Amino acid sequence: MIRSYLKIAVRTLLKNRGFTFINILGLALGLAICLLIIFFVVDELSYDRYNTKYERVYRVNTDLKYNGTVSYFAGSPIPLADALVREFPEVEKAVRITPSLNIRFKKGNEIISETGATFYCEPGIFDIFTFPMLSGDSKTALTEPNAIVITESMAKKYFNRTNVVGETLFLVTDSSSHKITGVMRDMPMQSHFKANFLFAANAVGKGQWNSISPFKTYVLLKPGTDYKRFEAKLNPLMDRNLAHADFDYKKFKSSSNYFKLSLIPLKDIHLQSNRQGELGVNGNIQYIYIFSAVAIFILLLACINFMNLSTARSANRAREVGVRKVLGSSRRHLVFQFLAESLIVTFAAALIAVLTAWALLPLFNHFSNKELSITLQTLSWLLPALLVIVLFVGIIAGSYPAFFLSAFQPVDVLKGKLASGFKGGTLRSTLVVFQFSISIFLIIGTLVIYNQLHYIQNKDLGFNRSQMLTINSVNTLNNTQLFKQQIKQLPGVVNATLTSFLPVGGYRSIGFISTDQNNGQSTQLWKVDEDYLNTMGIELKQGRDFSAQLKTDSSAVVINETAAKILGYHGDPVNKPLYTGVGKDIKKKYTVIGVVKDFNFSSLRDNVEPLVMVMQNDWLARLSVRVNTHNLPAMLARIEATWKTAAPHEHFEYSFMDADFDALYRTEQRMGNLFIAFTTLAVIIACLGLFSLAAYAAEQRNKEIGIRKILGAGVSTIVAMLSKDFIKLVFISILIATPLAWLIMNKWLQGFAYRQNIQWWMLLSAAVGALVIAFVTISSQSFRAAHSNPVDSLRSE
Repeated sequence: MIRSYLKIAVRTLLKNRGFTFINILGLALGLAICLLIIFFVVDELSYDRYNTKYERVYRVNTDLKYNGTVSYFAGSPIPLADALVREFPEVEKAVRITPSLNIRFKKGNEIISETGATFYCEPGIFDIFTFPMLSGDSKTALTEPNAIVITESMAKKYFNRTNVVGETLFLVTDSSSHKITGVMRDMPMQSHFKANFLFAANAVGKGQWNSISPFKTYVLLKPGTDYKRFEAKLNPLMDRNLAHADFDYKKFKSSSNYFKLSLIPLKDIHLQSNRQGELGVNGNIQYIYIFSAVAIFILLLACINFMNLSTARSANRAREVGVRKVLGSSRRHLVFQFLAESLIVTFAAALIAVLTAWALLPLFNHFSNKELSITLQTLSWLLPALLVIVLFVGIIAGSYPAFFLSAFQPVDVLKGKLASGFKGGTLRSTLVVFQFSISIFLIIGTLVIYNQLHYIQNKDLGFNRSQMLTINSVNTLNNTQLFKQQIKQLPGVVNATLTSFLPVGGYRSIGFISTDQNNGQSTQLWKVDEDYLNTMGIELKQGRDFSAQLKTDSSAVVINETAAKILGYHGDPVNKPLYTGVGKDIKKKYTVIGVVKDFNFSSLRDNVEPLVMVMQNDWLARLSVRVNTHNLPAMLARIEATWKTAAPHEHFEYSFMDADFDALYRTEQRMGNLFIAFTTLAVIIACLGLFSLAAYAAEQRNKEIGIRKILGAGVSTIVAMLSKDFIKLVFISILIATPLAWLIMNKWLQGFAYRQNIQWWMLLSAAVGALVIAFVTISSQSFRAAHSNPVDSLRSE
């Protein structure tokens, strides 16, 4: 019996090749996109789960409120880790880890810069994170001073082999030698931070409870610990220790200020943490929700196409159903027959979808910055999931046609009493409205995302990033000041400044400052030279700039407007005192000599933070050069030649500030590109269904069109007649989708401190675009029907 169902189903599908092709194409596109999005979502959700103890690992975060401003840090006070182990039996282990920047190793005569993957950490890191060792003992690898653990890829890079325990790496940055005590496997891509080098941090120091350090504190809780109950004990611990700190904590707290500690599970850091001092670039849980919804929507679009086309063809198959019932076929057999057709189409579409997803995977990886691949591990969950999807889609998409067609009464069918054509198809109309509501929603979402990205890229940030070249690792030169002067003398160079701190991301130094040696404020603390403001194009609002001619400027600071406000300066802050550190931790007294206008030096998702700049010409790792030339290749060649003269054995590494700024929003740009691609495919799938429905409606009204043409109806009249029913449905879709899209995309925009509101033209453009797309899709069939010869359609009469 099953063989008979399949045989008849195949014959029926081959008899209606056009219908079958469109159904398979629509389902295949929908399933392929769904698979790609599933790959993306599974990859994003798998971050840090390679750690065998990930369910018990948490990071301690710090929230600081001062003078009405709340700052969110991934770091925590240095003494916290020891206190957690000492005072709470729930804590099995606590370790601290911090990134190390501007690391340069020597390999023969070559100097190699390693940035972004070097960390100082405590020996217990191997008890918390799963870093399998190829050689060396993880229990003792980081217990020795100047010990270092490297990955297997770094071992091959520097020594061309992996058995390198006992070898030495020379660190150019501080002229120290580090003994390799272990080689670990390369960390998986699915990690919230990537480490190639782990330096021993044996003497972290005591630190202050009222100072947020660059160290991140990770805790391993004992099995069975309720982390929420444990989290509730953290703030009383903080209060107890702050009460004995060297500043007036009562006064600090009485003004609604606070330090608050919280825990975030290791598995949630990648998608749900966007704090100051993150160890890597994290994802965004919103994109998981968005793309999961898009996958479901696109799959629904494909299913709706199937249901629409199958029910629309009901009149053509009504006589078949009637004859079968007269010959004794039961409704159950007819249901199985139509479900068999649906499952065959879905299975064929699934095979094409897998091949399509596999072919598109490299392009998808390029857009999403992923390294996804179909492996045996992937197939272990993909094949069962695909089977479930095929059965689910096949049954859901084929259920209504199966039950609808099998319910026809033979007498009514054979007498020709069944309604035909587009009119009367309430369900089909509802599904078309649903399809175009999704399409319009996606179009509006795409326009909002790209408008926000355009706003970000063109917003006045308070500094000039155009034609700004940054040369890295200049602190390794014998005479950085001489190199700076040589660069400034090159034709086409406007100005140059030495600094380690740029307004487009990178290294950030968190300091603690105060105006009265007691109540302090966490702030960005940058070391710059006397040319920084001028070179960057930062506007001075009050006071003056740094001057190399004034020795007293070594004890001077320039602050931004936000710092002046938060520090509570009344009136003019110029010539007012400022201290770094609080209480016994006071390091130095400074004098404010100037206030700069606020400028954005981090992501536009965040408000401008307080900033303090001090003049220091030592240990500045970058030279930023403002150029004014139309021949950048020649300029770069002159700068590189100057570099090679100063450092013949070192690589010339540079970047443009525009590119560095764009990198801050690379995730949004990638997501925007993917959103456009998915929206385009969703619209195509919707149009496939609309195209087929329009063709069917024209076919069903073929004789009516012929009669109208004989009676003098023009082409435009017939096109309008065939199109108006569909256009009405698109109008309804616009009314449904527009307010929903506005609400959801407006919520997405709330994630940016600086944002463009949703403009009226976006909503209008989406509406007009949907109408144009629908009309073009429908009219292609309407014009064909309107230009047909009425004799052909009326010949049988």
